[in-house]
Amino acid sequence: MRLLVVEDDRPLARALEQSLVAEGFVVDIAHDGDDGLWRATEEQYDAIVLDLMLPGRNGYQVCADLRAQGVWTPIVILTAKDGEFDEAEALDTGADDFIRKPFSPVVLAARVRALLRRVVRERPAVLTCGDLSLDPAEHRCERDGQRIDLTAKEFVVLEYLMRTAGEVSSKLEILEHVWDFAYDGDPNLVEVYISSLRRKIDLPFGRSAITTIRGRGYRLESDGG
Repeated sequence: MRLLVVEDDRPLARALEQSLVAEGFVVDIAHDGDDGLWRATEEQYDAIVLDLMLPGRNGYQVCADLRAQGVWTPIVILTAKDGEFDEAEALDTGADDFIRKPFSPVVLAARVRALLRRVVRERPAVLTCGDLSLDPAEHRCERDGQRIDLTAKEFVVLEYLMRTAGEVSSKLEILEHVWDFAYDGDPNLVEVYISSLRRKIDLPFGRSAITTIRGRGYRLESDGG
């Protein structure tokens, strides 16, 4: 899933990016409130990790502006402040969760996953389509009880398809959710990963879960094919 991290402390932002990518997320970084607000309104993210003390607009203002513009992407607030009123103000402004610094990156990733499960649409901890299952927390994929080894990028492409099972996803939509903001390469790269996934999750099991919808994109059958 694709995250936006808005954090002006560049070493911390880089550390967060590395730890979240290791947990299977795609991460874009903004270093001030104005850039964070622009990215959050121009791009589609599954969640936003937002520091409170930022240059330009602070985190409270970014959160309030997003909600005022009808952007309901889940927001996790980060702060070095230790007051209960700061937490209350952040939540009342429209944030969905609140974590005080210092914190464990592993816990942050778990909190984001938990938030994604309960906000916007029901998202179970383990995704299933027929006999195909995917556990984002454990980075584990199985079909018919057999473990399937996937690369990191194959895993997140499959996770996106499973979260949108039964719906058609275009190449652009897959790119926006699985590759980061800076990617400007060939969109046909999606075809490479779709082909690789078919070889791993379909062909050995006599399935055809991932279908091509000509001129539109790809669909993972909700029953697992």
